[in-house]
Amino acid sequence: MDLLLGMQWNKHHNPFYHTHTLAAMPCLLPKTQEIRIAAKGQGKNTMRILGVSGSPRPARRSGTRALVETVLQGTGSDYELISLQGRSISGCIACLRCTADNVCKLEDDMISLREKVAEADAYVVGAPNHFSGCNALTRAFLERWFQFRHREGDFLWGKPGVAVGVGGMDGGPPARDIEGQFLQNLVEPVASVTAVGAAPCYFCGHGETCGIGVPRMRHGDNVRIEPEIIPRVEEQPETMHAATQTGEHLGRILRDGWDRRQAALRAQERLMDWMAGK
Repeated sequence: MDLLLGMQWNKHHNPFYHTHTLAAMPCLLPKTQEIRIAAKGQGKNTMRILGVSGSPRPARRSGTRALVETVLQGTGSDYELISLQGRSISGCIACLRCTADNVCKLEDDMISLREKVAEADAYVVGAPNHFSGCNALTRAFLERWFQFRHREGDFLWGKPGVAVGVGGMDGGPPARDIEGQFLQNLVEPVASVTAVGAAPCYFCGHGETCGIGVPRMRHGDNVRIEPEIIPRVEEQPETMHAATQTGEHLGRILRDGWDRRQAALRAQERLMDWMAGK
């Protein structure tokens, strides 16, 4: 049974209506459409968080997975951590076969993940920095959330999300990409955690001589690659502490009674500002 929230999307009733923004681009939702957020999940005693590591590296070498897992452990809530490593997930091909029933028809590993995404109460999604953005595997996974949105599909609206980014120079770009994808689905980003991790250049065999490699950019032309200079997320106390605190924050807001209606409204406001380049 749906919970009718009764907020009309127009300038008379929507407190987040911006004339200058909506004049330049269409609103995500019809301006006369009521928000409908499924009652399922509201008021549950146990909230379940879905953690996703988009790193293609095995667990023992993945700073992204380590950071996502640390956030999850800090929540004090039930969680499931899945890795996209080794999975075959295509990006959205805009075939529109999901519009009738909000179920993607592409046959790959996303099939087994769909219900996990739909049923989760919150998300912690992490990705490595590939060319100043999240890697292709994580991007493909998030693109496939397109299946949930048709005909004002409210599967994800108003759920909280944490973005995690790890990069050889900067973890910020993939975290911002993930936050953008959250907003497109009216998932509210509530925090992000970023870290510097081990770039592939440390292991390629040419890191000491390659002029555009991360080791020389970070440590100078005379760099010698030794284990102690290779960044490891797990050995960064401030980063791990920040991840734990972020998890505690996520767990706390869920236990305190997260209001998906208000979160969806806040997410829409941020989305409109983001689309307007603010």
